[in-house]
Order: sequence, then C-alpha cells, then structure tokens
Amino acid sequence: MPRKQLSGRVVSDKMQKTVVVEVVSAKRHPLYNKVLRHAKKYLAHDESGECREGDWVTIEESRPISRRKSWRVIGNQSRENG
Repeated sequence: MPRKQLSGRVVSDKMQKTVVVEVVSAKRHPLYNKVLRHAKKYLAHDESGECREGDWVTIEESRPISRRKSWRVIGNQSRENG
C-alpha cells in the first residue's frame, strides 16, 4: 500500500527538525454546491532544517516519530515572493 502524500504551506518552523504544515482541501457542498475550504495542520519531520515559513512542501506519511509527528518532508519548493 503506497504512503499518503499531501502538499501545503509551512506556517511555523520554530521547532528543531519539525515544521507545521497547513494543508487546505476544497470540497463542494452536496446540496448548495458551494465550495468549502477546510484547513488542517500537520507536524512534519524536517531532518535537514531547510524549510522556512511560507515555503510550499510535500509531506509523506511515516512511522510515528513522536506523539503528534507522523509525517516527514520529502519535497521543498522555495517561496514564490522572495
């Protein structure tokens, strides 16, 4: 079974080897057809420490690294503006 992969924006890099990634998903309401956006934050392991706040990253499911951290950063695109 392949591991889940998500992409989102880094909203915090204040911890050592850990970043907080916000993943936004859009879903259409079944009756009213309005697009609803849902955001969820994941703690991800960043071994190299190269991710900065505002970066777009790809995270992948992994074994539990700590109590809340079960994802790791596998791809990093630098900031668009800067």
